[in-house]
Amino acid sequence: MKLEKLKEKALGGEGVSREEADWLASYPDLDALCDAADEVSRRWQGNKVDSCSIVNARSGMCGEDCKWCAQASRHHTGCDTYNFLDEEEVMRAASANEEAGIHRFSLVTSGRSVSVKDLEKFCEVFRKLSENTGLYLCASMGLLDEKGMMMLREAGVRRYHCNMETSSRYFGKLCTTHTPEDKKRTIEAARKCGMAVCSGGIIGMGESMSDRIDFAFELRDLDVDSIPVNILNPIKGTPLQDTPLISEEDVIRTVAVFRFILPTKSLRFAGGRMRLSHSSMLRIMTGGMNGVLMGDMLTTVSNTISDDRVLFKEAGLEF
Repeated sequence: MKLEKLKEKALGGEGVSREEADWLASYPDLDALCDAADEVSRRWQGNKVDSCSIVNARSGMCGEDCKWCAQASRHHTGCDTYNFLDEEEVMRAASANEEAGIHRFSLVTSGRSVSVKDLEKFCEVFRKLSENTGLYLCASMGLLDEKGMMMLREAGVRRYHCNMETSSRYFGKLCTTHTPEDKKRTIEAARKCGMAVCSGGIIGMGESMSDRIDFAFELRDLDVDSIPVNILNPIKGTPLQDTPLISEEDVIRTVAVFRFILPTKSLRFAGGRMRLSHSSMLRIMTGGMNGVLMGDMLTTVSNTISDDRVLFKEAGLEF
Protein backbone atom coordinates (compact mmCIF):
# COMPACT_ATOMS: atom_id res chain seq x y z
CA MET A 1 0.00 0.00 0.00
CA LYS A 2 0.99 3.62 -0.50
CA LEU A 3 -0.26 6.64 1.40
CA GLU A 4 -0.60 8.65 -1.80
CA LYS A 5 -2.95 6.09 -3.35
CA LEU A 6 -5.13 5.96 -0.26
CA LYS A 7 -5.23 9.75 -0.18
CA GLU A 8 -6.40 9.85 -3.80
CA LYS A 9 -9.08 7.30 -2.95
CA ALA A 10 -10.34 9.47 -0.07
CA LEU A 11 -10.13 12.64 -2.17
CA GLY A 12 -12.51 10.91 -4.54
CA GLY A 13 -14.98 10.41 -1.69
CA GLU A 14 -14.37 6.71 -1.13
CA GLY A 15 -13.49 5.59 2.37
CA VAL A 16 -10.63 3.17 2.84
CA SER A 17 -11.16 -0.54 3.51
CA ARG A 18 -10.66 -2.15 6.91
CA GLU A 19 -7.29 -3.56 5.82
CA GLU A 20 -6.22 -0.15 4.58
CA ALA A 21 -7.35 1.52 7.81
CA ASP A 22 -5.28 -0.93 9.85
CA TRP A 23 -2.28 -0.12 7.66
CA LEU A 24 -2.79 3.62 8.16
CA ALA A 25 -3.11 3.16 11.93
CA SER A 26 0.48 1.94 12.06
CA TYR A 27 1.89 4.25 9.39
CA PRO A 28 5.29 5.40 10.74
CA ASP A 29 5.29 9.01 9.50
CA LEU A 30 2.56 10.65 11.56
CA ASP A 31 3.02 14.11 10.04
CA ALA A 32 2.72 12.74 6.51
CA LEU A 33 -0.44 10.88 7.55
CA CYS A 34 -1.91 14.06 9.06
CA ASP A 35 -0.98 16.17 6.04
CA ALA A 36 -2.80 13.71 3.78
CA ALA A 37 -5.82 13.65 6.10
CA ASP A 38 -5.88 17.45 6.11
CA GLU A 39 -5.93 17.55 2.33
CA VAL A 40 -8.89 15.16 2.31
CA SER A 41 -10.70 17.18 4.97
CA ARG A 42 -10.32 20.46 3.09
CA ARG A 43 -11.35 18.82 -0.17
CA TRP A 44 -14.72 17.81 1.31
CA GLN A 45 -15.28 20.30 4.13
CA GLY A 46 -13.49 23.42 2.91
CA ASN A 47 -11.56 25.82 5.13
CA LYS A 48 -14.44 27.02 7.31
CA VAL A 49 -14.79 25.60 10.82
CA ASP A 50 -18.09 23.81 11.42
CA SER A 51 -18.85 25.19 14.90
CA CYS A 52 -21.51 24.32 17.43
CA SER A 53 -22.26 24.78 21.12
CA ILE A 54 -24.40 23.06 23.72
CA VAL A 55 -26.38 23.88 26.85
CA ASN A 56 -26.96 21.35 29.61
CA ALA A 57 -30.74 21.75 29.77
CA ARG A 58 -31.23 18.92 32.29
CA SER A 59 -28.41 17.81 34.55
CA GLY A 60 -27.72 14.76 36.69
CA MET A 61 -30.27 12.30 38.13
CA CYS A 62 -29.62 9.77 35.36
CA GLY A 63 -30.50 6.13 36.05
CA GLU A 64 -28.20 4.70 33.34
CA ASP A 65 -24.86 3.12 34.26
CA CYS A 66 -22.50 4.58 31.62
CA LYS A 67 -19.09 4.25 33.28
CA TRP A 68 -17.70 7.50 31.87
CA CYS A 69 -20.54 9.79 32.88
CA ALA A 70 -20.61 12.26 35.77
CA GLN A 71 -24.41 12.57 35.53
CA ALA A 72 -25.24 8.97 36.47
CA SER A 73 -26.87 9.14 39.90
CA ARG A 74 -25.13 5.97 41.07
CA HIS A 75 -21.67 7.49 40.60
CA HIS A 76 -21.86 10.29 43.21
CA THR A 77 -19.70 12.81 41.39
CA GLY A 78 -21.22 15.93 42.90
CA CYS A 79 -22.38 17.32 39.54
CA ASP A 80 -25.16 19.90 39.42
CA THR A 81 -28.68 18.49 39.31
CA TYR A 82 -31.77 20.20 37.91
CA ASN A 83 -34.76 19.18 35.83
CA PHE A 84 -35.09 22.26 33.59
CA LEU A 85 -32.55 24.98 32.94
CA ASP A 86 -34.16 28.42 33.21
CA GLU A 87 -35.52 29.50 29.84
CA GLU A 88 -34.02 32.96 30.08
CA GLU A 89 -30.60 31.43 30.70
CA VAL A 90 -30.99 29.27 27.59
CA MET A 91 -31.93 32.30 25.50
CA ARG A 92 -28.97 34.29 26.85
CA ALA A 93 -26.59 31.46 26.04
CA ALA A 94 -28.01 31.11 22.54
CA SER A 95 -27.71 34.84 21.85
CA ALA A 96 -24.15 34.94 23.16
CA ASN A 97 -23.13 32.02 20.98
CA GLU A 98 -24.76 33.50 17.91
CA GLU A 99 -23.02 36.83 18.51
CA ALA A 100 -19.72 34.95 18.85
CA GLY A 101 -20.22 33.50 15.37
CA ILE A 102 -21.11 29.93 16.37
CA HIS A 103 -23.49 28.36 13.85
CA ARG A 104 -25.26 25.50 15.65
CA PHE A 105 -26.83 25.30 19.10
CA SER A 106 -28.12 22.29 21.01
CA LEU A 107 -30.06 21.55 24.17
CA VAL A 108 -28.74 18.41 25.88
CA THR A 109 -30.55 16.50 28.62
CA SER A 110 -29.37 13.84 31.02
CA GLY A 111 -31.26 10.58 31.41
CA ARG A 112 -32.31 7.68 29.23
CA SER A 113 -35.03 9.71 27.55
CA VAL A 114 -37.46 12.61 28.04
CA SER A 115 -41.18 12.13 28.70
CA VAL A 116 -43.72 13.62 26.32
CA LYS A 117 -44.83 16.05 29.03
CA ASP A 118 -41.28 17.31 29.61
CA LEU A 119 -40.52 17.29 25.90
CA GLU A 120 -43.40 19.72 25.35
CA LYS A 121 -41.62 22.18 27.65
CA PHE A 122 -38.35 21.81 25.79
CA CYS A 123 -40.17 22.24 22.47
CA GLU A 124 -41.52 25.59 23.71
CA VAL A 125 -37.92 26.70 24.22
CA PHE A 126 -36.93 25.46 20.77
CA ARG A 127 -39.80 27.41 19.21
CA LYS A 128 -38.59 30.58 20.93
CA LEU A 129 -35.05 29.89 19.74
CA SER A 130 -36.37 29.47 16.19
CA GLU A 131 -38.27 32.74 16.39
CA ASN A 132 -35.53 34.82 18.01
CA THR A 133 -32.24 33.50 16.58
CA GLY A 134 -30.80 32.39 13.28
CA LEU A 135 -29.07 29.39 14.84
CA TYR A 136 -29.23 25.89 13.36
CA LEU A 137 -30.96 24.00 16.18
CA CYS A 138 -29.98 20.56 17.44
CA ALA A 139 -31.18 18.36 20.28
CA SER A 140 -29.72 15.54 22.36
CA MET A 141 -32.44 14.07 24.53
CA GLY A 142 -31.74 10.37 24.78
CA LEU A 143 -33.56 7.41 23.28
CA LEU A 144 -36.61 9.08 21.76
CA ASP A 145 -39.14 7.42 19.46
CA GLU A 146 -40.64 8.85 16.26
CA LYS A 147 -43.36 10.72 18.14
CA GLY A 148 -40.79 12.56 20.23
CA MET A 149 -38.61 13.23 17.21
CA MET A 150 -41.52 14.70 15.28
CA MET A 151 -42.33 17.00 18.19
CA LEU A 152 -38.78 18.32 18.08
CA ARG A 153 -38.78 18.62 14.29
CA GLU A 154 -41.99 20.65 14.33
CA ALA A 155 -40.45 22.90 17.01
CA GLY A 156 -37.54 23.77 14.71
CA VAL A 157 -34.90 21.14 15.50
CA ARG A 158 -32.97 20.16 12.39
CA ARG A 159 -30.38 17.72 13.73
CA TYR A 160 -30.53 15.05 16.42
CA HIS A 161 -27.53 13.94 18.44
CA CYS A 162 -27.17 10.40 19.78
CA ASN A 163 -23.63 9.19 20.35
CA MET A 164 -22.85 5.56 19.63
CA GLU A 165 -19.93 6.24 22.05
CA THR A 166 -17.66 3.34 21.02
CA SER A 167 -17.70 0.14 18.98
CA SER A 168 -20.62 -2.22 19.54
CA ARG A 169 -18.09 -4.89 20.51
CA TYR A 170 -16.71 -2.73 23.34
CA PHE A 171 -19.88 -0.93 24.42
CA GLY A 172 -21.09 -3.65 26.80
CA LYS A 173 -17.97 -3.19 28.93
CA LEU A 174 -18.97 0.42 29.57
CA CYS A 175 -22.76 0.38 29.79
CA THR A 176 -25.37 -2.31 30.50
CA THR A 177 -28.61 -0.32 30.82
CA HIS A 178 -29.00 0.31 27.09
CA THR A 179 -27.45 -1.08 23.94
CA PRO A 180 -26.01 0.03 20.59
CA GLU A 181 -29.22 -1.28 19.00
CA ASP A 182 -31.25 1.13 21.15
CA LYS A 183 -29.11 3.96 19.80
CA LYS A 184 -29.46 2.79 16.21
CA ARG A 185 -33.25 2.78 16.56
CA THR A 186 -33.09 6.34 17.88
CA ILE A 187 -30.96 7.43 14.92
CA GLU A 188 -33.42 5.80 12.51
CA ALA A 189 -36.36 7.55 14.20
CA ALA A 190 -34.64 10.93 13.77
CA ARG A 191 -34.01 10.23 10.10
CA LYS A 192 -37.61 9.21 9.50
CA CYS A 193 -38.67 12.59 10.86
CA GLY A 194 -36.42 14.45 8.43
CA MET A 195 -33.57 15.31 10.77
CA ALA A 196 -29.84 15.09 10.12
CA VAL A 197 -27.89 12.95 12.60
CA CYS A 198 -24.89 13.72 14.79
CA SER A 199 -23.28 10.63 16.34
CA GLY A 200 -19.77 10.05 17.59
CA GLY A 201 -18.25 9.06 20.87
CA ILE A 202 -15.38 9.02 23.30
CA ILE A 203 -11.88 7.69 22.77
CA GLY A 204 -9.53 6.74 25.58
CA MET A 205 -11.95 4.59 27.61
CA GLY A 206 -9.64 1.60 27.59
CA GLU A 207 -10.47 0.52 24.05
CA SER A 208 -7.86 -0.50 21.48
CA MET A 209 -7.12 1.19 18.17
CA SER A 210 -8.88 -1.77 16.56
CA ASP A 211 -12.01 -0.92 18.57
CA ARG A 212 -11.79 2.69 17.39
CA ILE A 213 -11.52 1.58 13.79
CA ASP A 214 -14.53 -0.74 14.25
CA PHE A 215 -16.37 2.25 15.68
CA ALA A 216 -15.54 4.45 12.67
CA PHE A 217 -16.77 1.79 10.26
CA GLU A 218 -20.03 1.44 12.20
CA LEU A 219 -20.55 5.19 11.91
CA ARG A 220 -19.85 4.93 8.19
CA ASP A 221 -22.45 2.19 7.85
CA LEU A 222 -24.96 4.38 9.72
CA ASP A 223 -24.16 7.24 7.31
CA VAL A 224 -24.29 9.87 10.06
CA ASP A 225 -23.75 13.51 9.08
CA SER A 226 -21.56 14.79 11.92
CA ILE A 227 -19.15 12.89 14.17
CA PRO A 228 -18.08 14.46 17.48
CA VAL A 229 -14.80 13.05 18.80
CA ASN A 230 -14.44 13.35 22.57
CA ILE A 231 -11.37 12.41 24.60
CA LEU A 232 -12.11 10.81 27.95
CA ASN A 233 -11.71 13.22 30.82
CA PRO A 234 -11.66 10.77 33.78
CA ILE A 235 -14.03 12.19 36.39
CA LYS A 236 -13.62 11.40 40.07
CA GLY A 237 -16.47 9.24 41.29
CA THR A 238 -16.99 7.40 38.01
CA PRO A 239 -15.77 3.84 37.37
CA LEU A 240 -13.30 5.23 34.81
CA GLN A 241 -11.77 7.75 37.22
CA ASP A 242 -8.38 5.96 37.21
CA THR A 243 -8.24 5.20 33.50
CA PRO A 244 -4.79 6.11 32.13
CA LEU A 245 -4.92 9.07 29.76
CA ILE A 246 -4.69 8.24 26.09
CA SER A 247 -1.51 9.71 24.58
CA GLU A 248 -1.67 12.85 22.48
CA GLU A 249 -0.07 10.95 19.58
CA ASP A 250 -2.86 8.35 19.76
CA VAL A 251 -5.49 11.10 19.61
CA ILE A 252 -3.80 12.68 16.58
CA ARG A 253 -3.46 9.33 14.80
CA THR A 254 -7.05 8.32 15.55
CA VAL A 255 -8.44 11.51 14.02
CA ALA A 256 -6.32 11.12 10.88
CA VAL A 257 -7.44 7.50 10.40
CA PHE A 258 -11.08 8.49 10.97
CA ARG A 259 -10.75 11.03 8.17
CA PHE A 260 -9.64 8.32 5.73
CA ILE A 261 -12.54 6.07 6.77
CA LEU A 262 -15.06 8.94 6.68
CA PRO A 263 -13.69 11.32 4.04
CA THR A 264 -16.89 13.26 3.32
CA LYS A 265 -18.25 13.58 6.87
CA SER A 266 -17.87 16.39 9.39
CA LEU A 267 -15.46 15.42 12.19
CA ARG A 268 -16.01 17.57 15.28
CA PHE A 269 -13.44 18.14 18.04
CA ALA A 270 -15.47 17.94 21.26
CA GLY A 271 -14.89 17.31 24.97
CA GLY A 272 -11.55 16.55 26.59
CA ARG A 273 -9.39 18.60 24.28
CA MET A 274 -8.51 21.13 26.97
CA ARG A 275 -5.85 18.78 28.38
CA LEU A 276 -3.99 18.58 25.05
CA SER A 277 -0.99 20.75 24.25
CA HIS A 278 -1.48 23.61 21.82
CA SER A 279 0.77 21.90 19.28
CA SER A 280 -1.34 18.72 19.43
CA MET A 281 -4.59 20.65 19.01
CA LEU A 282 -3.09 22.45 16.04
CA ARG A 283 -1.94 19.17 14.48
CA ILE A 284 -5.43 17.73 14.92
CA MET A 285 -7.03 20.77 13.27
CA THR A 286 -4.59 20.33 10.39
CA GLY A 287 -4.85 16.56 10.43
CA GLY A 288 -8.43 15.67 9.52
CA MET A 289 -10.66 17.57 11.94
CA ASN A 290 -12.93 20.26 10.49
CA GLY A 291 -15.46 21.01 13.23
CA VAL A 292 -15.40 22.08 16.86
CA LEU A 293 -17.80 21.95 19.78
CA MET A 294 -17.17 25.24 21.56
CA GLY A 295 -17.92 26.48 25.07
CA ASP A 296 -18.54 24.40 28.22
CA MET A 297 -18.91 20.63 27.76
CA LEU A 298 -21.77 19.58 30.06
CA THR A 299 -19.85 18.73 33.26
CA THR A 300 -16.36 19.85 32.22
CA VAL A 301 -14.92 23.12 30.91
CA SER A 302 -13.48 23.56 27.45
CA ASN A 303 -11.19 26.04 25.73
CA THR A 304 -12.44 29.62 25.49
CA ILE A 305 -13.83 30.94 22.23
CA SER A 306 -10.99 33.45 22.01
CA ASP A 307 -8.44 30.63 22.40
CA ASP A 308 -10.20 28.69 19.67
CA ARG A 309 -10.10 31.68 17.34
CA VAL A 310 -6.32 31.81 17.71
CA LEU A 311 -6.11 28.07 17.03
CA PHE A 312 -8.25 28.31 13.89
CA LYS A 313 -6.17 31.18 12.52
CA GLU A 314 -2.97 29.22 13.03
CA ALA A 315 -4.54 26.23 11.28
CA GLY A 316 -5.50 28.35 8.29
CA LEU A 317 -9.20 27.85 8.98
CA GLU A 318 -11.97 30.45 8.80
CA PHE A 319 -14.43 30.91 11.64
